[in-house]
Amino acid sequence: MRAISGLWRWRRNPLRRATDLAEAWLALVALVLVAVAAPAIGSLAGAAAADSLQHTVREQRHSRHLVTATVVRRLGGAPAESDPDTSAAHDSGRRVLADWTAPDGTARHGAVLARLRSPRPGDHVSLWTDSHGRMTTRPLDSPTATTHAVLAGLGAALLTAGLVEAGRRLVVWRMVRRRYACWDRAWDRAGPDWGKAGTGS
Repeated sequence: MRAISGLWRWRRNPLRRATDLAEAWLALVALVLVAVAAPAIGSLAGAAAADSLQHTVREQRHSRHLVTATVVRRLGGAPAESDPDTSAAHDSGRRVLADWTAPDGTARHGAVLARLRSPRPGDHVSLWTDSHGRMTTRPLDSPTATTHAVLAGLGAALLTAGLVEAGRRLVVWRMVRRRYACWDRAWDRAGPDWGKAGTGS
């Protein structure tokens, strides 16, 4: 990171300008923020994401149920659009017509994706449903939720570090532009007399 290279401006030097010292302070502040604030923000974001995701895990475990469906007959054609798991298992299952009983006791009938090589009538397949027997996706598990929370925390920390560095570069860019503008004004004042005998006397 270029903030570290700005710390050399702390050294005493007769050519050191006030803006050099300001850049050194800016580099130090940016380094401290990246070293302290970014991990803290990442930790807080990860903890918040973990709480939210674990709450979702508990909700889905309570509201989603694994039921056993009985194959009635095999269906041809593309997988059923009503099956939420078809995109993930299109190549590993066959579309069948099946009967199952919902957790509330009602009988259900519909097209499902059976992860069987050659499903036959009477075969059993497992599927996830809500409390009313409608097909749904597999509930989120705790390890997956933890992984997502860790990734969220890392992303927040990296984003914070990136914003700090971007802010530092923006401030340095503005300082350099002001320095060049000052030089241009000084040159405009000295330029007409440059090289003339007696200049400055």
